[in-house]
Amino acid sequence: MAEPPLSTISGWGRQSALGRELVGEDLEKLSLRASLSRGLGRSYGDSSLPADDQRTVLNTRFADRILHFDQETGAIRAESGLALSELNRLLMPRGYFTPVSPGTSFVTLGGLVAADVHGKNQHRDGNFGDHVTALKMRVGDGSIIECSPEEHPDLFFATVGGMGLTGHILEVEFALRRIPSEWVWQENRRIHDIDEFQDALEEAASEWPYSMGWIDCLARGKNMGRGILMTGDWAEPEHAPPTPPKPGFRPSLRFDFPSWALNGLTIRAFNELYYRKQWRHESSGIVSYASFTYPLDAIRSWNRMYGRRGFTQYQCVLPREAGRSSARRVLEVLTARGGASFLCVIKDFGRESCGLLSFPRPGITLALDIAVRDDTQALVDALNEQVLREGGRIYLAKDSFTRREHFEAMEGKRLDEFKAVRDRWDPERRFQSAQSVRLLGD
Repeated sequence: MAEPPLSTISGWGRQSALGRELVGEDLEKLSLRASLSRGLGRSYGDSSLPADDQRTVLNTRFADRILHFDQETGAIRAESGLALSELNRLLMPRGYFTPVSPGTSFVTLGGLVAADVHGKNQHRDGNFGDHVTALKMRVGDGSIIECSPEEHPDLFFATVGGMGLTGHILEVEFALRRIPSEWVWQENRRIHDIDEFQDALEEAASEWPYSMGWIDCLARGKNMGRGILMTGDWAEPEHAPPTPPKPGFRPSLRFDFPSWALNGLTIRAFNELYYRKQWRHESSGIVSYASFTYPLDAIRSWNRMYGRRGFTQYQCVLPREAGRSSARRVLEVLTARGGASFLCVIKDFGRESCGLLSFPRPGITLALDIAVRDDTQALVDALNEQVLREGGRIYLAKDSFTRREHFEAMEGKRLDEFKAVRDRWDPERRFQSAQSVRLLGD
């Protein structure tokens, strides 16, 4: 079979690399020829981009069959290219939803595992990997094996959150969760500063299965960390509309915004308006699951608003032992360096994940989108140095700029354990990405 031509392969943050993309339904056949799997390309950085010397990647998006589904228990097994959006379309009418969902439905099952995604319910239900029962994989010696917490557990726990560096994920088995309706009861509350935000998130954790907050990251002084806390739970049938939500109109950005469009002035104006739209201290009501869980999916190609140079998302977790002032200290670094973002999210993490390199640990996570500029590397360096002082770490699915020395210092023994598993299962480093070259020296 002829090799596909070289083409530009891009991530959601608009970072790109030259590569050959194999596309098809037969993952077992195609995976023999590729050094990395990718799905819908929604990782923000370079984790799904090919390394320079191993340019062939496997695109899984057409391998999307459901292989088994138990209507009574919610147990499901599917090919790794099945998108969460399609899973929701098929199984939410039957009363099932994924146990953990990220902020977009445009992600494949393989991506959910490789990034070990978390959602608004991390404080209660952990990560997606905590609900996976088995994986079918092609590993470094070319063989296809099953792994699980009981069978080849070292490979399983390195693959969960391992960013595709342990092998090709071919099939995923996990447990769906029953839901009473396709509607969510949502409550919003205006928060005045970062200290109040952390108190509010801790209080919400015991009452609400889903919680997150938007922060005005440009506010300073006594208003630093002001924002809106959003909590939610599935609505019972007697409280929900009698029919499922209808898909809304999804406008699309058809051009790149000019580089000057997003600046401190425009972002400050947006943040002020967004904060003031919550004109009452508290509000509540029934909303569709899509508007609550996937608000950014309402605009197609929204990444184009950051212009041709794209954006990066900086997401860190600050451990509980760092103290209540750690989030304020990170925001102070951001504002002092002129970091401007209209999307800054704060969530509460309740537990460590099972994956060797999985991101969450008990504490507070901050995530902010940053348009790529000439000073972006210096800003990320400064943020990473502060996160290191706090004992925290960063999320690989979003990262584009972290330096190897910062990453190694953050991960320590966890990284040593992950490398040992790679040495056992892929000693020749058949599986690589642009990110693994940057952070692991592949």
